[in-house]
Amino acid sequence: MNRAPLLAAIAAIAIVGAGLSLTIPYIALRMEAAGYSAGANGASTAVAGLAVFFASPLAPVVARRLGIGNTLLAAAALGALALLALASTNNVGAWTAIRFFYSCALSALFVLSEYAITAMAPDDSRGFWVGVYSTALGLGFAVGPALLGLTGTDTPLALYIGVGLHVLALAPILLARNAIPGFSDAPTPRSASLFARAPTLMLAALVFGVVEAGGMGLTPVHAMRNGYDARNAALLVTLIALSNAVFQIPIGLVADRTDKRRLMRIIAAAGALLSLALAFSAASPAFAPLLFVWAGLLGGLYMVGLAELGDVYDGAELAAANAAFIMLYALGMLLGPPLLGAAIDASPAHGMFGALAGLLAAYVMALRIFPR
Repeated sequence: MNRAPLLAAIAAIAIVGAGLSLTIPYIALRMEAAGYSAGANGASTAVAGLAVFFASPLAPVVARRLGIGNTLLAAAALGALALLALASTNNVGAWTAIRFFYSCALSALFVLSEYAITAMAPDDSRGFWVGVYSTALGLGFAVGPALLGLTGTDTPLALYIGVGLHVLALAPILLARNAIPGFSDAPTPRSASLFARAPTLMLAALVFGVVEAGGMGLTPVHAMRNGYDARNAALLVTLIALSNAVFQIPIGLVADRTDKRRLMRIIAAAGALLSLALAFSAASPAFAPLLFVWAGLLGGLYMVGLAELGDVYDGAELAAANAAFIMLYALGMLLGPPLLGAAIDASPAHGMFGALAGLLAAYVMALRIFPR
């Protein structure tokens, strides 16, 4: 087995995690310090989601013309240039424009690295390799806050370190660029037809987007509304990142040895039950350990869905399915925060995790009703 394309995909996704977790809090903290409203801050953050919708379907089209390896190289280089541009200005309008282009570059890395990992991983160990890939994403997400914690936001030093990480990622991509299989010349299928073939599989990305951006992203807010101080509420984010790094490879190994759809149903059902437990343990010592298991387990929902994509689609269809999967994830990221934020306002103790329990229970029912 040629591991070079798999290592290139892992390097690319680690950059996606590090880049997002670095730029989102960096810009948010700089805007907060400059006196901008939370609404303006949120609008700037939403630009990243819009970039995903724009760039994800275009990535396979560009890759068909340039080659997947060359497109990955171009995206990593564009990301490094965007970080340099971000470090060179204090203009908020420029930050928002740069964030759009940077997020487009990360979207291309995301779509094409997912294609590489699902296309190149052997059938009998795809779950393991996708687990390694997801672990790299989780560790990447831990890098950004760690860098900002060390350097602060008063200087752009963390951004320059991010540029260095992009450059490091170029090496495995260069080594593997000719080994990643290209697409056929067949027309790229429409997202609607891909969704119709496996709707509940595709919906895994939407559900996880709501859970990650809404539930995991708003957990510090939920915690502070229920008696945590800011420091301990922030530590819960680190706990979530660590849980995702711990759980993904074991879940991937299980996915290689069982029916993936059944495993997704088990994960969603357990996630619903754990959400209910979290809804009624906000001020309890059990909250943190329950959160650790909840976050790590539900991280497997996206990962197992991604592994299943490789069983259902191939070639150009697989690349287009990866793009559709990521677009649905981005939709969940856009819908989750405002809906779950409203749930917290309505019921600070029970609202967020109660709503997530309902969402996951509905997804379990959909998995039971539809064949895929």
